[in-house]
Amino acid sequence: MSEAPEIIEKSETNLSEGKSAAYYAVKILHSSEMYLGEASSGAVYSRNQLVIIPGKYGKDLGRVLGPVGSTSGFGKEEIVPLVRLATERDIENYKENEVREKEALEICKEKVAARGLSMKLVSAHYLTEEKKVLFFFTAESRVDFRELVKDLVSVFKMRIELRQIGVRDESRVLGGIAVCGRTYCCHGITDRLKSVSIKMAKEQNLSLNSMKISGPCGRLLCCLSYEFDFYREEKKRFPPEGSRYSWNNETFKVTETNVLKNTVTLLSGDGRMLEVPLASFTYDKENQNWKILQLEGE
Repeated sequence: MSEAPEIIEKSETNLSEGKSAAYYAVKILHSSEMYLGEASSGAVYSRNQLVIIPGKYGKDLGRVLGPVGSTSGFGKEEIVPLVRLATERDIENYKENEVREKEALEICKEKVAARGLSMKLVSAHYLTEEKKVLFFFTAESRVDFRELVKDLVSVFKMRIELRQIGVRDESRVLGGIAVCGRTYCCHGITDRLKSVSIKMAKEQNLSLNSMKISGPCGRLLCCLSYEFDFYREEKKRFPPEGSRYSWNNETFKVTETNVLKNTVTLLSGDGRMLEVPLASFTYDKENQNWKILQLEGE
């Protein structure tokens, strides 16, 4: 996954010169997906304005996050024309559709149960300016839902689309409160997150208990990627974990470094644990190695 785009303040654009920013980051309200909307010549949009923008499933209602300084992080399929500002009627339709979507979801659940299909419905969504209803679902394997589509068409009398999504996408669409007490990153901030690996948890000295470093979606916490670069750079100021150093004819092993406390934890040969400040160490540039300057209490 790509990094989040650079959102720039108006004072950083060329608006003061009578020109408008050409591109705006726009978040689809229903799915929380982000697109880069290309404004027509001379059109200027403000942060939080509601607009109509074509997403992967059709035209939808989105919120302007702000002008974007660079398009380099976006693929061609993610750059779409910013159609227009949403009207009061568009907003009213969206609110009315939210009520209809709840009813549609319940109907679809009944049809799924009747067909005995192994699928979990996530949400239903009516598109703006199109007679089409989307149903998003998760499943462990491919599902043959052709007969289900026929059942739904007979009820709704319009085009039906069923879309299988992943568990991360489910969290992005539904939203919720994460372990930190804030809304899910993928829902409230951006869906353009860096990939997350167990290495990031190790670098930050976090518990590798999957229950503690996984989100409600069951995958590794997206926020692990936020501070990874910081920890990786800061740890260059510390002696490597696992390295051994001598002091007063005794050998100590570095078992842990804490970049927030600026401390190093040492294990002595007889099993004693010492937590000492980073200032107890020095790096010899000439010999390219670390040395212990002093150990308090030794």
